[in-house]
Amino acid sequence: MSTSSTPPILSTALAPLAAPSPHDSGADTAPGVIAVDACSTIGTTLVVHVSGEIDRFSTAPLGALLVSAAAEGYTGLVLDTFRVTFCDSGLLTVLRWWPRNGRRLRLVNPSRAVNRLLQAAAAVRIPAAAGPSPGLSDR
Repeated sequence: MSTSSTPPILSTALAPLAAPSPHDSGADTAPGVIAVDACSTIGTTLVVHVSGEIDRFSTAPLGALLVSAAAEGYTGLVLDTFRVTFCDSGLLTVLRWWPRNGRRLRLVNPSRAVNRLLQAAAAVRIPAAAGPSPGLSDR
């Protein structure tokens, strides 16, 4: 409220606006966020739909879910990754133990990010029939 006896809260002379500063495009150090959007079962198969960013820091909830499911006797896992926007080897790390003890794993609807990860992982895999590793002799 402004009257003749009280000065206005803001004066008419404001400081000039600062020029916009360039955005720092450096790497984001915050961990990714993964969300389990839906989880259902079909017999002994667990069907999980995940979304978000999957990295080594954000896989704990998914890992805990899978450990719990294995302890409850689930033997199949269908993982829908259609809504995953980023992932690194953390996804492979959390999934690599699932197929042990006869459990089955199936990835469905892989997002672009998941496809890139799978292609990179396949590119570095050494075929079993390739012979000895470099540097080893055939003695």
